[in-house]
Amino acid sequence: MLLSPQEVDYKSCLHSELTKLLRKEELYWLQRSKAKRLVHGDDNTTYVQLLANGRYRKTRIYQLEQEEGVIVGDENLKTYITNYYKGLFGSPESNHFTLDETHVEDIPQVFDLEIEILSAAFSKNEIREAIFQMEHNKAPGPDGFPAEFYQHFWVHSKT
Repeated sequence: MLLSPQEVDYKSCLHSELTKLLRKEELYWLQRSKAKRLVHGDDNTTYVQLLANGRYRKTRIYQLEQEEGVIVGDENLKTYITNYYKGLFGSPESNHFTLDETHVEDIPQVFDLEIEILSAAFSKNEIREAIFQMEHNKAPGPDGFPAEFYQHFWVHSKT
């Protein structure tokens, strides 16, 4: 039985969505494992996931052995470590900070020319320099695209 035009469109839409989700998963595991192999064609395998999870296990503190005994549990570890470093640094010193905003004699002021420079619109060249200083395949921005997308887009745009 053949599919209707609406079903063909729906199938195409679902295929596109599946492709996006699979790519998103690949990027997630690439960033999680910090393995460059995915970029060069390796699949999202158990090996890549073991790399990512292994790094997590290596950097996690499960217990501390101290003179008082073995300290286990996230809250107990957090409390012990916090108290240890508070003891190292001692009690806080008193300071002479004030929240009086009328006292500005010893605060450097921003001049009108500096305000104008700081609030000026960004030039295309400044934006291009910032984009090309970013590394490829790092964590995507809030829009979901990595810096590589914008670098590629900039090179191939006619503006």
